[in-house]
Amino acid sequence: MTLTSLQPQFDATAFRRALGHVPTSVCVVTTADDDGPTGMTVGSFTSISLDPPLVGFFAGSGSSTLSRIRGAGTFTVSLLNDGQGALCQAFARKGQDPFAGVPLVAGDHAAPRLAEALGWIDCEVDSVVTIGDHDVVVGRVVRLDVPPLPRRPLVFFRGTLCQLDARTVPNQGNWQRDHYAEW
Repeated sequence: MTLTSLQPQFDATAFRRALGHVPTSVCVVTTADDDGPTGMTVGSFTSISLDPPLVGFFAGSGSSTLSRIRGAGTFTVSLLNDGQGALCQAFARKGQDPFAGVPLVAGDHAAPRLAEALGWIDCEVDSVVTIGDHDVVVGRVVRLDVPPLPRRPLVFFRGTLCQLDARTVPNQGNWQRDHYAEW
């Protein structure tokens, strides 16, 4: 018997409910092309490699934003802080301009950076691979910036936007250096 011959013993609702127990970061991926800026909320952003520096995210294969990211060849990931739930919602909706009234941060990269994010990761599209009904976009990191402000990330867990406990971001000292020294 091969693994491909096994049939799932659950439905899509049970699958979604089970995977909802895995907390994910919430990011907005943006790009800009001849038609202007575009972006989308993703909960699947991840690091892939240190050498070379690669990151990735998943998007529905039929996504028009994904098509524009592929065409532009570049994208920026804005890592949302726990006060940016409205931005998460705006970039998750279709048919509206999510950039309306949203402050941006200037950068050397063509893709927009959302103000007050935890950080920004500017990438060139390295590859795109179709897996099931999604594509994984692999980006080669060309620039990144993480302001030294101790903010907490926006997290998605069990169908809800959440905040981490306040103890996860100490208020004193060089919290980034101290935190990463423990790893």
